[in-house]
Amino acid sequence: MPAGIGLVARAARGIAHWRHAPALHPFGVSCDGVLAVQPSGPPWGEPWLDEPGDHQVRMRWSRAVGLPGRLPDALGLALRVHDAAGPGRSLDLLLTSSGAGRRTRHLPLPRLDALGGPYSTLLAYRIGEHHAVLAAHPDVSSPFVPNNLAALRTTLRAGPLTFHLCAAPPGQGWRALGTVTTGPPHDLPAQDTVSYDPYLNHLPHLRPTARFSRLREAAYAASRAGRRTAGASGP
Repeated sequence: MPAGIGLVARAARGIAHWRHAPALHPFGVSCDGVLAVQPSGPPWGEPWLDEPGDHQVRMRWSRAVGLPGRLPDALGLALRVHDAAGPGRSLDLLLTSSGAGRRTRHLPLPRLDALGGPYSTLLAYRIGEHHAVLAAHPDVSSPFVPNNLAALRTTLRAGPLTFHLCAAPPGQGWRALGTVTTGPPHDLPAQDTVSYDPYLNHLPHLRPTARFSRLREAAYAASRAGRRTAGASGP
């Protein structure tokens, strides 16, 4: 294992063991929802995106480093699409608060308003024969929600939120894929989480590109190992 990857893995394992929670995005608020795939434009070459349909999803918001609520921190949105690749085979997408421009969609962006901008994969996905960044854009009617988990939980309890799932090929604008509608929050401790991992849970024609994959895979694996040695489960 290259030295840089080994250093990241050791750090992720140690932090996860100390926290009894994932090294990054350790505490969050979760809810169920529905993703309605609504194809537009030419086919992508991935049947799941090229055929309309409703899919059950599990969502989790979290602060990236887990800093106290008053400090600036990027927000993460994990999205699991149940049975996307068939019974018992889920699709995981990990999104981070970002800009919407052709450069800023690749950069994590701390924000005061949890619904003030898109959540992006930052790095491109391979979709069929294409490459594109994926993002969830809050609906323009979304309320202002302070960047903390308590405020997100209160907002989810008050009523459904809508996000527009989109993809942007290199140098191009956003193309609509469908909409996500949230349900009420789960009554779970903030540290509880399922094991989201886009490198384990992907589709044959919808998966992260190889760029930085070894680094991220090592960090995910080390974080899971750290939690196991601390008596916890998950990534």
